[in-house]
Amino acid sequence: MGAEEEQKQEKEQPRTNPITESQFLAWKCQKDADASAKKAEAARKRAEDIAAGTVQMNGRELFLHEPWVFDNSQY
Repeated sequence: MGAEEEQKQEKEQPRTNPITESQFLAWKCQKDADASAKKAEAARKRAEDIAAGTVQMNGRELFLHEPWVFDNSQY
């Protein structure tokens, strides 16, 4: 049974393909570019939604777009 278990373990282990450093760097660069594109798109959409008034602003966004709300000179 020991031989059968060894053969079974060999079949279950995934084969790995070694990659070069340049392949890894190219993949990482592509991944980073995709992530930054998604982040930029989300920020653009959020800014459009804020301008349209369809989403609720957080404190920082409210301070940047409507600073008169934080004016304490009346008190």
